[in-house]
Amino acid sequence: MDLIDPSMSVQYIGRKLALNPSITLQEIPSTSKIIQAVQKIKSSFKCFRCGNQDQHFFATHFCGRCVSKCTYCRKCIVMGKMTTCTKLVINEVDMKNASLTSGLDWDGRLSPQQEEASIKVGEAVKENNDLLLWAVCGAGKTEMLFFGIETALQQGKYVCITTPRVDVVLELGNRFRKSFPKIPIAVLYGGSEEKWEGHQITICTVHQLMYFRRTFHLLIIDEIDAFPYNIETHLQWVANEARTQIGSTIQLTATPSTNQQRLALNGKIKSVMVPARYHRKPLPVPTLKWIGNWRKSIQKANKLPNELKKWLQHYIKLNYPIFLFIPTIKECTYIEEAVKEVTVKTASVHSQDPFRHEKVSAFRNGEIQVLITTTILERGVTITNSQIAVLGADEEIFTESALVQIAGRAGRHVDYPNGDVIFFHSGISEEMVRAKKQIVRMNKLGYEKGWLDNK
Repeated sequence: MDLIDPSMSVQYIGRKLALNPSITLQEIPSTSKIIQAVQKIKSSFKCFRCGNQDQHFFATHFCGRCVSKCTYCRKCIVMGKMTTCTKLVINEVDMKNASLTSGLDWDGRLSPQQEEASIKVGEAVKENNDLLLWAVCGAGKTEMLFFGIETALQQGKYVCITTPRVDVVLELGNRFRKSFPKIPIAVLYGGSEEKWEGHQITICTVHQLMYFRRTFHLLIIDEIDAFPYNIETHLQWVANEARTQIGSTIQLTATPSTNQQRLALNGKIKSVMVPARYHRKPLPVPTLKWIGNWRKSIQKANKLPNELKKWLQHYIKLNYPIFLFIPTIKECTYIEEAVKEVTVKTASVHSQDPFRHEKVSAFRNGEIQVLITTTILERGVTITNSQIAVLGADEEIFTESALVQIAGRAGRHVDYPNGDVIFFHSGISEEMVRAKKQIVRMNKLGYEKGWLDNK
């Protein structure tokens, strides 16, 4: 008798099932579909949870459960072991069970550029079309989605908003629960205690999409250029499988890939561009400043290069908060020590720092004035009136996308729309040039559309 894998998440089913080792296949509801998790197709294996077909990520061993040789997928093993003897339970939602109501309770007002984008999103939802929403950092993308989501709910559709990062999932969960108070919303991420029980709105990390098949009629993917979605190509298969065959996928980004930019600008894909922020001020354009061999200066003499030191001193004197982005984690300690030459109100953060959230809070509260950080803070953190410096902007880690996102930390607040952005380098990189060109282009389009105040 086949048994359901006890490690399998209840989210696979598309509704709550109290799975345990004693449940048999006969006890699974008739609305669910059961497939073999890992299958051999011709001469190679494929995992039907994560879509992996890279044979390097498959391994075969003797399985005590099926008492034979069994192949499992290592690509997604952190989420539970999927083998050739694992039965994967999936489900397609039934729109007849959906509530035909919107439940939107938001009294905010959209700017003209947000209104235009909002209309395009609504049209894509109605017509089951895909759409790229290319909006600059700080444009207010979330608000542009509300009426498109309302349209989907009025049609009885199931909606999912997915993003690579847990902190963004939590923030969106709070915002959507305030804006759609009558609609049950599932907020899912690794370690979340919530389970999917047929919620019409789901907000989750991209990896959670592995638990769904043909479930969402409207799939909104935020930050499509961010890790891991932009690197792990199997996640794109996962996203495609999570959406119904007839439906809409809305992709959101402030920094589309070069190919996506070309397709959008040439009208080869359906897209809508929002090149201006709500406060009608242009994006701060970065200054490129040569700084020479800064590592030698800091490591050997424990001194900041003069150009960086003068720039920091200027904004420290004005009591402005300062982001100092650096290339690697290993450089955090000695750069922090060098910065203490100009202010003791400094700290460094990185992905492995267990106190990074506390440090960001201290920075937000003014207890820290210069926050030294890796690219971990290139997105999602807004500090009023912050000034931005990138040390070693020509390093490989600072891609066009990363640099545009970093520059987007400045000038976001209506009262402080003109923050300074400077890229310190020892040789101008192509990524730096493309990042600056993209920002200049968006400002130009904003002026052409009349969405920016006169220069």
